[in-house]
Amino acid sequence: MARTKPIIGLCGAIGAGKSEAAAAFEREGCLVISSDRLNHEILRLPKVLKTLHRWWGQRVIAPDGGPDRQEIANTVFADPRQKQRLESLVYPLIAQRRAAMIRAVENSSAVKAIVIDSPLLFESNLDRECDTIVFVEADEADRLRRLQQERGWSTEELRRRENWQLALNHKRSRAQFVVDNNGPAEKLRPQVADILKTILAQRL
Repeated sequence: MARTKPIIGLCGAIGAGKSEAAAAFEREGCLVISSDRLNHEILRLPKVLKTLHRWWGQRVIAPDGGPDRQEIANTVFADPRQKQRLESLVYPLIAQRRAAMIRAVENSSAVKAIVIDSPLLFESNLDRECDTIVFVEADEADRLRRLQQERGWSTEELRRRENWQLALNHKRSRAQFVVDNNGPAEKLRPQVADILKTILAQRL
């Protein structure tokens, strides 16, 4: 069945403000599918928690019975084999939920487009599901400031995470649109609105 709505892939550097751009798309009438949010939901599934406990022990289970995300991150970012192991467990489940969300709005006149917000858009081949790619750009100093304030990350932690992702210039080169998120937040929405207008016009 042919798609009735464009699917927009959202990518960018860690801490560039993809979530802010996603929220701007949402305010413009788009359905935003956050891979991070879906990942959080999947990790809380009893069958997934049971598997993680079997693999890595009680240390990856938080006191409330949910996943200890920091311990999980420490485990997978220290060992590529464990990272691949986790991905093979959760990615298919995330894909199922994402597909269900897309089907649910296929005929909704209230939804203009679908935005996939994923930190690993290219690495997980999600870009193949998208009609167009939007890159969110921000200076490194601004990105690090956001990450320090919101997540308590150090420069070393940012570097560690970035090493698992494609180079920024590669991501940017594969995008059809770029959002500049270096300035104040109020500059973001007009850029997003213009990009969405262009994308929708291309489908007419």
